[in-house]
Order: sequence, then C-alpha cells, then structure tokens
Amino acid sequence: MTYKFQLSKWQLIAWSTGLLLSTPLFFLLLESLQGDSEVFTHLWNTVLWDYISNTVLLVLGVGLLSCFIALPLGWLTAYCRFPGKKQFEWALMLPLAMPTYIIAYVYTDLLDYAGPVQITLREWFGWQSPSDYWFFDIRTLPGAIVMIALVLYPYLYLIFKTALREQSFKLVQASQLMGLNAWKSFFKVSLVLSRGAIVAALALISMETMADFATVSYFAVSTLTTAVYDTWFGYYSLTAAAKISGVMLLLLFLALITERFSRRNQAVFERQSSVNSEALYILKGKSAWLATGFCSFILIISFIIPMVVLLKYAVMYFDQAWNSEFFSYAWQSLKVAAVVSVVTIILSVLVVFYQRIAKQTNPLIPGRLASTGYALPGTVLAIAVLLPLTLLENTINRTLAPYDLDIGLLLTGSLLTIIFAYIVRFYAVAHGAIESSFSRISPSLDMASQSMGKSQGRTLRLVHLPLLRRGLLTAGLLVFIECMKELPAALLLRPFDFESLATHVFQYVSDEQLELASISALFIVVVGFIPLYFINRSMEQRS
Repeated sequence: MTYKFQLSKWQLIAWSTGLLLSTPLFFLLLESLQGDSEVFTHLWNTVLWDYISNTVLLVLGVGLLSCFIALPLGWLTAYCRFPGKKQFEWALMLPLAMPTYIIAYVYTDLLDYAGPVQITLREWFGWQSPSDYWFFDIRTLPGAIVMIALVLYPYLYLIFKTALREQSFKLVQASQLMGLNAWKSFFKVSLVLSRGAIVAALALISMETMADFATVSYFAVSTLTTAVYDTWFGYYSLTAAAKISGVMLLLLFLALITERFSRRNQAVFERQSSVNSEALYILKGKSAWLATGFCSFILIISFIIPMVVLLKYAVMYFDQAWNSEFFSYAWQSLKVAAVVSVVTIILSVLVVFYQRIAKQTNPLIPGRLASTGYALPGTVLAIAVLLPLTLLENTINRTLAPYDLDIGLLLTGSLLTIIFAYIVRFYAVAHGAIESSFSRISPSLDMASQSMGKSQGRTLRLVHLPLLRRGLLTAGLLVFIECMKELPAALLLRPFDFESLATHVFQYVSDEQLELASISALFIVVVGFIPLYFINRSMEQRS
C-alpha cells in the first residue's frame, strides 16, 4: 500500500511539472488558431514570405557552414595526431561562450568602411572612395550566417567528435584494408555511422539559429524572430505574433519530421563499449601543419579576435565601463540565473526519478512534455508565456473586483514572468544532463536500498543525490549560463526596473557603443567558460 501511495505521489509531481511547463506551448497553438487578424493578414500579403524565406536561408546556411567547419575539426581531433591536437580539443569549444551579437559587433567594427581593415587597404593601394574597390558588406544575410555559424559550430563539433570516438575503430581499419584512403573512409564510413549524431546536432543548431534575435536585428535581416518582436512592439497584436510564432514552429516540426522519415528504415549496430582515445592517423609534414593551420584559423576568427577586441575595449574604456550599472545588472542577472538553475534542477530530479521508478507504460511522457519549451525561440517563448499568465492575471482581478481588490500586473509585470519563461525554455537542458547521470546509476543500488526498508524518497536523498553531484553541477551550470546569455525573452518580458547584462550589452551594441559595456560583455563570456571547463574534464575522464 505504501509503495502505491509513493508511486502515485511521484506520478502527480512528474505529470504536474510536464503539464505546467508545456502549458505556454498549448496556449500559443490555441492563440495561433484564433480568428482572422488584420495585422497578420497584412503581413501575409506583404512581407511575411520574405521573412520566411530569410529564415529558411539562414537556417540552411548556418547548418551548411557549421558542417564545413565542424566535421573536419571533429574528424581531425578524434582520429588524427598532429601538433597542438590536445589543446585544440578543448579550445575549439570556446566560441560557445561568445554571444553572437558580440562577435557580430566586433567584426562589423573591424570590417566596415570606417574600420581598420578597409582603412589599411585604402592606405596600401591608394584607393580614395568606395567606387575604387569592392569589399563585401558584412551586415547582410550571408554575414549573419557566418557570424552565427562561428558561434554555433561547437555543438556539431562536440557531438560529432564524441560519436566518432564511440565508434568501433575496427570498422575504419577494415575500410583501410579494403583500399579506402582517409578521405574515402571519412565519407563512406565515419559520416554514415555518425548520421544520427550529426542530424541531432544540426537540429540543435537550427533551433538556436531560429531563436537568434540579436544578430539578425543588428544586421537588419528580417526573419520570423524579428517579425514576432516587431509585431508585438510595433502593432501590439498578440494574436498576430502568435500566428507568426505558429509558422516558426511549423517549419521546425516539418524539418524534424522530414529527417526522421528519411531514415525510418536505417539502423546501425556496433560492438563498442568504451571511448577510443588512440589516433588512427599520424599526420606528418605538410598534412600535420595543414591540420594545425585549419584548427588555428577557425579558433582565431571565432574566438581569439573577438576576445582580444573585447579586452582592448575593456582596458581603453575601463573608467566608463566599470561603474555601478555593471554591478547592478550583474547582480540582477546572477540572481535570476541562480533561481532558475535551482528550480530546474529540482524539477528535473523529481521527473527523472519518476521515470526510473515508474512501472506503468510511457513514463517518459511528462519529461518530454516539460522539455517542449526548448524548441521555442526566445521571442516565441515570450509570447507563449504571456498568454496563460495574462489570462490567469485577468481572471484573478475579475474574481477580486467585487471585494475592491486588484493584484495589478503581479504576474506579467514582475520578475516572475522572466523566471517562469527561463524555466520553460531551459528545463530541457537540466533534464538531459540529469537523465544521463541517472542512467549510470545501477538499478541494483535501488533494490539494495529497498531491501533495507528505505522508502523511495529516502533512496533518492541518501543514494541517488550523492551519486548525482557531478551531473547536478553540470546541469546547474549549463542552465545558469544559458540564462546569463538569454536576450530576446528578457527584452520582451522584463519589468520596467529590470535590466540584465545581456539586455544592457545589446543596447550598447545597437547604439554602436559596445566599448562602454565591454566589461559586461567580458563577464558574460568569462562566466561561459565554466560549464565548458567541466564538460571538457568530464570527457577527459571518460576517455
């Protein structure tokens, strides 16, 4: 009897979490199916197709460029030995700590007509005006593709490199015995066996690309993300914004369904129980230095140059950037990120523990429901969160009206909205990390605890939580950094007296004055190093 009661308790917690965190998505879908909206009809007949085409081209471009960058890097660091390989393995992940709008501003400042690159070229060749020479304009759709890919390629690099190391080396060695050289083996064996991992990484990159607001807004590239923002702030039409958000979700789900359908009859089976750490190819001479040069080039343009520019700004404008605003905004950002990290960890532990002990069918559904928010771009998430909170707020105010009571904008006008939005969006990050850690705990420990008369709650507290410390820390750090970097949701949902480091930096970027917020930008980047350090340490221990 006690066991059944406890199981129903865990079931109630898990399903409540799943339904609560998926509520914004359901409300968004319902709102997008509402009657005709004049604003949406106007956009549909004028510019919406341009927004859709730009979004599709942006996603395809970033995905393709990420493949050109990440796949060779992953193969080189997983299978080859060359000068600097050990340093490149972790250093090539560093661009993930760099917000896209910062790298976009840095390269705009460097490559604009009044920037140092074009000034130097004019001095060298004696050019007098723009008509004397051609130079590409970075503030375009192709420029946005390059900027976003330079920040997001580490997702594919990390996942592809891990997939290669978990493959059986015997398959690659067998391809060599059949006369395939390194390149043919890469295309016919490694890529084929890693297709699932590559597609998963590209799906993640596609979601992050669709969610990007700052870079496309700064480059004046109209996408569906900017359309949602402009519709809400320009036309104040929640229904039209919801309909545009529905179009974004439709594109995303169509892409995922198409991919899964394309490999419905494919399966790969391997016998491999450990991670390979030895090198298959020992590069020497020209090949070795080409590998080192390629890795160095990517690292320099994606991280070192932006970091050097930020450090230069911080030194030159230290007096203006090191001020009370920085400390105030840093404290507000840290406070929100800490609360969201703790809440998402608690919810994730409870839901994943339910998945572990549930004896019924489909125990994974609550976790999948709760994780749907990660597919929502920041601007879409903001609209989705506002819908149920506004309805709840209005219902409470109408209920209290006969008693001359009014809660006002207690929900939609406070930090509660941002905190709830961040929990909805980043719960999936914590859930994935904690689920992975739970899977490494042997079920025999649960049975041993039960045989000693311990309840499931005490088993969780005394057995699982101590073993989950590293996973909990990793999950918390990942959520923490995502909250620190999140921009579009904060721009749409922040109260009047709230400013985060991300919104603070972006305002200066929009005004072409990143120098005055350089310390804030550096703080975001440096804090982003922390989870990357732990992820790298974890991978080294596994290998």
